Amino acid sequence: MIDFKNGSFVKLKKTNAEPLTKEVAPLLIGGEQVLSAYQSIRDYVIFTNKRIISVNVQGLTGKKKDYTSLPYSKVVAFSVETSGVFDLDSELELHFSGLGLVKFEFTGASDIVSIGKSIGEYILK
Repeated sequence: MIDFKNGSFVKLKKTNAEPLTKEVAPLLIGGEQVLSAYQSIRDYVIFTNKRIISVNVQGLTGKKKDYTSLPYSKVVAFSVETSGVFDLDSELELHFSGLGLVKFEFTGASDIVSIGKSIGEYILK
């Protein structure tokens, strides 16, 4: 499982979801749809209508990958921090039952409010 407390999984930037969707397609269940994808240098995060899939690309060749599934049904609280004038990065913090805090940092170009709204729609049903 990805160590979310280690600061190496940071600064995600919105990316084309299509190639990353192909990577996680075998993990998707019936009716699950990819909403958006964000990538750092090698690691990436996929937001679906059911969960967040965090992918930690490992090793020199990048063939080895760790897929961590974070279902919205286990989120007990979340917060979004928008970018400011001087601090252009935004943050998403999710508190999962049984896992604890998971924090993602995004570049200023990411629409964190839209991400927060989508998560709210799925966990507040």
